[in-house]
Amino acid sequence: MRIDIITVLPELLVSPFSASIMKRAQDKGLAEIHVHDLRDFGKGRYRHVDDYPYGGTSGMVIMCEPLDKMISKLKDERAYDEIIYLTPDGETLNQTIANDLSLKGNLMMICGHYKGIDQRIRDMYVTREISIGDYVLSGGEFGAIILADSIIRLLPGVIGDETSALSDSFQDDLLAPPIYTRPAEYKGLKVPDVLLSGNFPKIEEWLHEQAIERTKERRPDLLEKRSK
Repeated sequence: MRIDIITVLPELLVSPFSASIMKRAQDKGLAEIHVHDLRDFGKGRYRHVDDYPYGGTSGMVIMCEPLDKMISKLKDERAYDEIIYLTPDGETLNQTIANDLSLKGNLMMICGHYKGIDQRIRDMYVTREISIGDYVLSGGEFGAIILADSIIRLLPGVIGDETSALSDSFQDDLLAPPIYTRPAEYKGLKVPDVLLSGNFPKIEEWLHEQAIERTKERRPDLLEKRSK
């Protein structure tokens, strides 16, 4: 998989992609992440990429021309399965979206900044708009990091135990059950006996029951979704 990220703040993306699972994926050759500075196509001596919005509203908007030039350059080099704009008014990211995008080959992500990007870029190029939640950040960079991580960790070979990702919360519209590790007793609190029994069918049954109970308590909307 290759992910190209367009941003006005490339330095924000250096550290997250240089550690842990995302670094491992790149070191193994399973994912390529390329960060592109939009100011490379900025206008004038100061490489401007933003201007005031029409209509007299407040804030600044990323202009058409720099984004158009950068997107066109990238599209000339390869075909993209999706061109994604990170925006609060997009569809809310969930595990189903991450699963779907993990099957793609080439993704482009556009990080908005200021008040966002000119609508005409969205109309001309963007194939999918994604939000990471009902709140506003200073820019789309952190959204791109979260989206990339949610996708890359699903690629075969990235996580040592590939079955681990299949048991994560939301994979089957259930929250994950409680988990324990050694010691079997700590400060008077004991690991449930069933987990120490070695009876794997019973353990699976218990884990599923616990997942349902936790989902019923914390996210009943997920159970409603499962029943449809």
